[in-house]
Amino acid sequence: MRHDVIVVGTGVAGLAAGVRLAQEGARVLVLAKGIGATHLAGATVDVLGYDPARVESPEEAIGRLASAQPGHPYARLGAAAVGEALAWLRDQVAASPMAPYAYEGGLAENLLLPTAVGAPKPTAAAPVTMLAGDLRRDERPICIVGFRQLKDFHPLLCAENLTHAQAGAGAAARGIELDLPVSGRVDENAQGIARQLEDPVFRGALVQQLAGRLQLNERVGFPAVLGLQDPHAVWSDLEHRLARPVFEIPTLPPSVPGMRLYTILRGALRAAGGRQVIGPEVIGPVASGTRLEGVRVRVGRREEVRYAEHVVLATGGFASGGLVLDSSWQARDAALGLPLAGLPEPGAPRFTSRYLDDQPMSRVGIAVDDELRPVDAHGDPVYEKVRVVGASLAGAVPWKEKSGDGISLATGHRAAELILAAGGAPAGLTTATQEGR
Repeated sequence: MRHDVIVVGTGVAGLAAGVRLAQEGARVLVLAKGIGATHLAGATVDVLGYDPARVESPEEAIGRLASAQPGHPYARLGAAAVGEALAWLRDQVAASPMAPYAYEGGLAENLLLPTAVGAPKPTAAAPVTMLAGDLRRDERPICIVGFRQLKDFHPLLCAENLTHAQAGAGAAARGIELDLPVSGRVDENAQGIARQLEDPVFRGALVQQLAGRLQLNERVGFPAVLGLQDPHAVWSDLEHRLARPVFEIPTLPPSVPGMRLYTILRGALRAAGGRQVIGPEVIGPVASGTRLEGVRVRVGRREEVRYAEHVVLATGGFASGGLVLDSSWQARDAALGLPLAGLPEPGAPRFTSRYLDDQPMSRVGIAVDDELRPVDAHGDPVYEKVRVVGASLAGAVPWKEKSGDGISLATGHRAAELILAAGGAPAGLTTATQEGR
């Protein structure tokens, strides 16, 4: 079977591209070794948090960044494309079976939300279940609630750091720790607690423990465990029972909000007729010159070929294994063997001894043109019908800029738009596909 588009990778970048294409009638196959980084991330949309000072308006900051760093992915996109992608994501969540669970926010201004360690983090958009934690808009004190069985969230640490955050970026906070109602398990992770909190009886027992310990006018922060399938119902019920604002704080993996977002996007892909296969590993291209005809895939011990008119590469950077640095210090793109840009010169240091310094390898990735096609050292496209998106791209330092989610979402969405434009009629990317429908 020949597909219109093969998407390699199933994180936010890959799913955004796959869903957008499938919704316009393209026959889409999403291939990935695993479920992607959504289950690890907090599922807020960090467009641009620092440049290097804390960013108030991502829309304004993207323009400055693009001028100062023409090799940055945002310089290829512009703020308008990022805003369109963010609006598209909000629409997907609002139309999902989890509604009225929704995302709010935009490029005009960053929210300022607490992390699990109590560090204020600027982010452009977040689930409604997190919004009451915005440190800019509400000066009421905060009670951080943790559970003794949840070993990866420490409410006292979170509260202490929030209280002592720099002026204008923190809030008076205190932490308390509760025992979960008996469930038959000694230890729980975030996913297990989220499932239990969807039981009204379980929530009621928790509220009984908590209600008498809250002080006047406090808002309440929980680890992000307020339900997997119907988070809006869990969150709104807790707000009603406690008679005060309630918000979630992203935790260490597994990320419950990340699982929700993955479920929403995967459901949208399937509803639009797209197909997702988890397990196969893309190990190389099938190409004739600059024309990519398909990809070689390892399935167990055998090798197969999947053919497509277009390919979207969304395998991520070094952290996810999309880019690899082997034992001989050679860096490469693991899936298609695309050339990398930003590598230090031979003999130059690749890393420094200080963890938080600018690392020489930090901006390494795949260079692209304005069509998001991979280019060689001369700026010529390596393959005409390949688009590279997300953390595979060169030129950004997402962990420092707090830009990774925005880059992934916007480039995935933009790649889909470019492919649709290149294919003519939305449902007619290939003649062979039209005849097969």
